[in-house]
Amino acid sequence: MEKAIKKYFPIFLLPTMIAFAIGFIVPFVYGIFLSFCKFTTVTDWKWKGLQNYSRIFFVNGKLDTTFIHSLWYTALFTVVSVLIINVISFFIAMALTKGIRGTNLFRTVFFLPNLIGGIVLSYIWLMIFNSVLSNFSKTIVSTQWYAFWGMIIVVCWQQIGYMMIIYIAGIQNIPGELIEAAKIDGANSWQLLRYVTLPMLMPTITICTFLTLTNSFKLFDQNLALTAGAPSKKTTMLALDIFNTFYGRVGFEGVGQAKAVVFFILVAGIAFVQLWLTRRKEVNQ
Repeated sequence: MEKAIKKYFPIFLLPTMIAFAIGFIVPFVYGIFLSFCKFTTVTDWKWKGLQNYSRIFFVNGKLDTTFIHSLWYTALFTVVSVLIINVISFFIAMALTKGIRGTNLFRTVFFLPNLIGGIVLSYIWLMIFNSVLSNFSKTIVSTQWYAFWGMIIVVCWQQIGYMMIIYIAGIQNIPGELIEAAKIDGANSWQLLRYVTLPMLMPTITICTFLTLTNSFKLFDQNLALTAGAPSKKTTMLALDIFNTFYGRVGFEGVGQAKAVVFFILVAGIAFVQLWLTRRKEVNQ
């Protein structure tokens, strides 16, 4: 039976690989090629070399501050959201693994926001934010920082429950004998957390940090629904800036494609660095 599986495995794998190549690899490679071209459709292109990449930062000889602003704004948003989501979801997971009554109900309630689409969730929160801020003659787009914290709340509300489930699975996999041995040796709650729980959870922390990091960096639907870049494009994050460049500026399709390639390299690079740093902690346990 095992020999038969090994023999026919490539045949069963082939349809999946063909679909993956057609749906991902070919568009990805062709997209990189188009980033070096001026085009209006994918078949109507003219080679421009690195011109599109230079126009990411300079347009008509002037510095384009929109992309630079969206870059640091996205980076700040990512740092804050990753910290808040992981810290809160971790402590909720710790609380829900203490054997308290109604644990399954709490897990379900915390996880439910993750089942709601980002656009729908954002419009619901948009009404809530504006109804509260209207008491102070403000809206969520009155300043970029109102919008910033509004997006932080929405993203945290949506993702904390999902990360909580992953942390719960990791906590439940910690051997009970290890915790009991630490208690017998006189470890208090803080020492248990620092020297037992956190080191044993490093694989889980790696996964959750990776997911929150990449999700925050490529945030689009919540940004579009909550602010659409207002006021004056000050709340435009990288994904929305690429969308606006590609679809909102005539003759800038190639520049939008070049931004997308830079965006991919940036996210992939940061994600790999994060994985390398956290995996080092796993090895050193």
